[in-house]
Amino acid sequence: MSGSAAIATTVFALAMAATIAIGVLSARGRSKGLAEWSVSSRGLGVLFIWLLMAGETYTSFSFLGTAGWSYSFGAPILYLVAYLTVGFAVAYVVGPALWTYASRHGLISIADIAEFRFRSRPVGILVAIVATVFIVPYIQVQIQGMGVVVNAMTYGGIDLKVAAVISFVVAEVFILVSGLRGSAWVSAFKDVLVILVVVFLAVYIPVHYLGGLGDLMQRMVTERPEWLTFPGHASGGRDSVWFLSTVALNAVTITIFPTTVAGYLSAKSPNALRRNALLLPWYQLLLFVPMVVGATALFVMPTLGNPDLALFALVTDSLPAPVVAVIGVAGALSAIVPMSVFMLSIGTLWGRTILGGGNGADPLGPRRAPGTPAEARDIRTKRLSQAVCVLAGLVALAGSLFHPSTLVELSVLSYEGLAQLVPVVLLALFWRRLTARAAVTGMLVGLAVVLGLWGTDNDPYHGVNGGIIALAANLAVTAAVTWLAPGPARPPATRGGRGNGRPNGRRNGHSPADATRSPISSRDR
Repeated sequence: MSGSAAIATTVFALAMAATIAIGVLSARGRSKGLAEWSVSSRGLGVLFIWLLMAGETYTSFSFLGTAGWSYSFGAPILYLVAYLTVGFAVAYVVGPALWTYASRHGLISIADIAEFRFRSRPVGILVAIVATVFIVPYIQVQIQGMGVVVNAMTYGGIDLKVAAVISFVVAEVFILVSGLRGSAWVSAFKDVLVILVVVFLAVYIPVHYLGGLGDLMQRMVTERPEWLTFPGHASGGRDSVWFLSTVALNAVTITIFPTTVAGYLSAKSPNALRRNALLLPWYQLLLFVPMVVGATALFVMPTLGNPDLALFALVTDSLPAPVVAVIGVAGALSAIVPMSVFMLSIGTLWGRTILGGGNGADPLGPRRAPGTPAEARDIRTKRLSQAVCVLAGLVALAGSLFHPSTLVELSVLSYEGLAQLVPVVLLALFWRRLTARAAVTGMLVGLAVVLGLWGTDNDPYHGVNGGIIALAANLAVTAAVTWLAPGPARPPATRGGRGNGRPNGRRNGHSPADATRSPISSRDR
């Protein structure tokens, strides 16, 4: 191992130790129950919500894929900033609505919400399974991204597969001990590094190689004009139609992403979410920096073999090992934070809805074992969630080690699949006539369209994002089934909810019969 590699490896090891310490220590003095582990007992303020949700948006793809797309395609990468910014505008309305509904009924995940809304545990189980199927590839994206970052920052000193295993271990250790609160604290550490790193790179890289941003843009206009307009350079049909359809789809989908909803439900109040929605778009300005670095690499390394390495190729070429190591740590933490929240979300989905017997809203669901204390049930559900959290991580790790694929394809497919949950999770809260039969039928049709277009290599289809075509089919079928086959009148709820151990079907003072009320009460407006 060279001297530069040894320095970078040492810095990386110290950073990983600090990450584990920060994550584990954040749990001191906190409750040991499921609500604390999964949604931080709904007690995070504006700052930590902002740090947590910002940490979920600035991922390893931001360091690798963003620079890679800028290098390879040009203008199409602007979809990333566009959909996140529009998505936070949508979240200004959706976040408080979901928080209010979930808080009122003691719910902790999108599967929990769906089960309670339709008073059907099978619907909740289906939502949990679909969400898991499309989140696991996203965990794999972060693991692979971590491997690429660490391998590059250590000058090849740490193997890709070793780095992937390290990322899994670090994330699992603090997420198992501290849950979502641990992710929020680690995100604070990560965001400080990310802001410092990208501000430095925004100034240093263009000046060092090309004389400044002005010179870079002049050369782009005169030598690479194709990169500055849609559909970009050799982007495979990602024109303005694809851009608009992708922004629309992802802006809505991100509001019901299981990890995003976990962030919503961890907030102290709806107003904290509204303030957060106003602040988060500013964080997305940082995404322009990897785009600038990728564009700079076009002129410095025009024959780069792997475009995803555009940023780190320039960094390792021009900076000393200690600085490279700090930049690499920022990139590594940008994989670990979202990875930890994804694994936690899957654990929460399965721990209560599938393995824990549900939330008690389904009158036909399993009965609570008599004489079992509420605290004991809660601890058991939390342990099941933690076990699934580990298993989900292992599956993603195995995928990254034995079946790696490109970063963007996996993440785009995840968004398209999760978009099909929008009607059953979000629309259902506002459309009281929507039945479980209609929501499930529409979701299955949407998923079939997504997989059909992807499997036949027809995504995008004539320039349109395949996910939005699938969502349109989903909504059409959902509406048709609702109007043509309305459901029977709801029977009165007779069984107790599990979440708070209250009898007579009540949770937080409300019964399952409240499931179709408006999610926003007058006091939350």
